[in-house]
Amino acid sequence: MSDSPDGPSPNAPTLDAVIALRFSRRDLMRGSLAAALAAGLAPQAVPSRAEAAEMSAEPPAFDFPELTAGVDEHLHVAEGYEAKPLLRWGDPLFADAPAFDPRRQSAAGQERQFGYNNDFVGFIPLDAAGRRGLLVVNHEYTNAELMFPGLAAADRKGVIGALSPEQVAVEMAAHGGSVVEIVRDDEGWRPVIGSPYTRRITAQTPIDLTGPAAGHPRLVTKADPSGRRVLGMINNCSGGVTPWGTWLSGEENINYYFAGALPTDHPEAGNAKALGMGAVQYAWSRFHPRFDLAQTPNEPNRFGWVVEIDPFDPGSAPKKRTALGRFKHEGAAGARSLDGRYVVYLGDDERFQHVYRFVSRDRVQPERGANADLLDAGTLSVARFEPDGTGRWLPLVHGANGLDAEHGFAGQADVLIEARRAAKQLGATPMDRPEDIEANSRTGRVYVMLTNNGKRTADQAEPANPRGPNAFGHVIEIAPDGTDHGAETFRWEVLVRCGDPSKPAVQASFSALTTENGWFGMPDNCTFDGSGRLWIATDGNNRRATGRADGIWAVETDGPRRGTSRHFLRVPVGAEMCGPCFTPDDATFFVAVQHPGEPDEEGALGSYEKPSTRWPDFSPDLPPRPSVVAVRRKGGGRIG
Repeated sequence: MSDSPDGPSPNAPTLDAVIALRFSRRDLMRGSLAAALAAGLAPQAVPSRAEAAEMSAEPPAFDFPELTAGVDEHLHVAEGYEAKPLLRWGDPLFADAPAFDPRRQSAAGQERQFGYNNDFVGFIPLDAAGRRGLLVVNHEYTNAELMFPGLAAADRKGVIGALSPEQVAVEMAAHGGSVVEIVRDDEGWRPVIGSPYTRRITAQTPIDLTGPAAGHPRLVTKADPSGRRVLGMINNCSGGVTPWGTWLSGEENINYYFAGALPTDHPEAGNAKALGMGAVQYAWSRFHPRFDLAQTPNEPNRFGWVVEIDPFDPGSAPKKRTALGRFKHEGAAGARSLDGRYVVYLGDDERFQHVYRFVSRDRVQPERGANADLLDAGTLSVARFEPDGTGRWLPLVHGANGLDAEHGFAGQADVLIEARRAAKQLGATPMDRPEDIEANSRTGRVYVMLTNNGKRTADQAEPANPRGPNAFGHVIEIAPDGTDHGAETFRWEVLVRCGDPSKPAVQASFSALTTENGWFGMPDNCTFDGSGRLWIATDGNNRRATGRADGIWAVETDGPRRGTSRHFLRVPVGAEMCGPCFTPDDATFFVAVQHPGEPDEEGALGSYEKPSTRWPDFSPDLPPRPSVVAVRRKGGGRIG
């Protein structure tokens, strides 16, 4: 992930790091901070070691044998479970799709095959028994050096310069997303090849721009004078599934695709800088002028949105919902307010960026079609975490609180296109890379994954981001006031500070019941099972940082074992853990293994010829392949 071009907002609340860290979890448990925090969450705090010893008789929420942490070429899951690849990069999805042949790839073939670097995974049941469903999957980005033979290079610039037009076309076809029907039989899950629901969305798929920014001059290009239709979605990371059965997919690191620079006096120069343009990682601009800033300065404004896709209608145009704001979207998970409106929680995954919430203007309707444009009207807000454990959602509404022409916002479209600048104008709290944000439907509490922030200094630490630098990340728990996701205010607490608790300098804060295998760093994605238990996926564990691979950890959020983490699954070397998702009966746990085969050394590039692993096929003729994996209990039954 790229570093943020901006530092903390000068208007954001900050405290001295010593004040932020001086109170221990034991103090919180004893209530000595009740007057200072008044958050209502303090009694839930992580127990101290002495208190944990007294509580160890309490039965754990999770009953699986804990997996040993480590790093090797293979995928590992807790004893008593099996993990089988369901969909691999290059697997045919259509009856006319070619078989995967890594030495004879084509864009036309890739458009009919499963894409690369699967991230978000959502499951939409097609029958009451849960034996048929639609799997919706984001394909975030590509690793060309692992995809194509002969691209071994010392640096990214060398790889970019070596790519051919056809290889770039394959990359563009491997981006986007897939809709795949799957069925379960006695052997497990399998894709339905040629299902009428099957769909591939790529970097070239026509997509509609909708909502307040659609048609604005800043979204207009020569190729699209209407400013209402864009080709493709790129760098789609996490997302969500709505109650009316659509798939929300968030575009994240869009800056990697745009080459060139704008003159400092260009109207879009500041906007381009705020999104980190210039950190190009792809060769697309060599063959597609729309990815050259000098030629199409407005093209970046057409990316960085949440895309809504109807998986039941393969012929429908996906829609970029501009009302949800433009930034580096990690997630787009939702919940309902008490009055029936739809609420989408959104993270901007970069250092010193913000946590957002969108609340629809209208209520969710029981008729599916009545919600077709629900996400085009509503209020986008940004979070301010106060030092006393309270918080407030600050509306990003043109004309209010400095979001006006005097400060460079001529209308609501400008506020949404430059949501980052608007958030800083309001004094939102700059966070340590907010990634996935999910609401627990059982408790109403919301969990924010904050991955890390190596650029936060000790004097920039404050209660909601209590370490500087923050190498391992933390998890924040939000309790909406009145248990209403539409409420303007909330209370919050840090659930766990991640990292190795045995090292005092790390200042980790897992429950003392957490074993040496149970702690983790770099929380990224999360999900809840049917019982409301929290499962967390990580991104950034490796030999250098933690001595362990990325994977899945189950974390207790209630009772005396609150803050206890247990290791369930780990991915092969070089890979990232993404897309945790349960079937409604909790009998299958889908996970996405992204970029296996990357080197485990900082700054190094892998290669097709010498990857760090050849998972999942382990064939000398095949490269490593990002894959969606189905995890089931041996003999059947609920996971965990």
